Amino acid sequence: MSMILFLLNTTFMLGLLGLSIHRTHFMSILICLEGMTLTLFLMMATFTTFTNTPTTAMLPILLLALSACEASTGLALLVATSRTHGTDHMKTMNLLKC
Repeated sequence: MSMILFLLNTTFMLGLLGLSIHRTHFMSILICLEGMTLTLFLMMATFTTFTNTPTTAMLPILLLALSACEASTGLALLVATSRTHGTDHMKTMNLLKC
């Protein structure tokens, strides 16, 4: 179990590192976020499997539903910003100009 948790923690940290380094395109930010939520889902599913508690059995499914909502919201924002700004570069987006 410790090797699985080590690999999942490393995967989550790599997603976090990618999120902090690759901030040029909005699409790369969304991909890093999806990798992090997939890793969290696998961590919760592994935790639920190893503990065998029925109260935490619903948590991975709930996280999967929330990550689907996050993905659809992110893609909607990507389409909206690419239509208004013409690109998905983060340098062209200014939060002060709405």
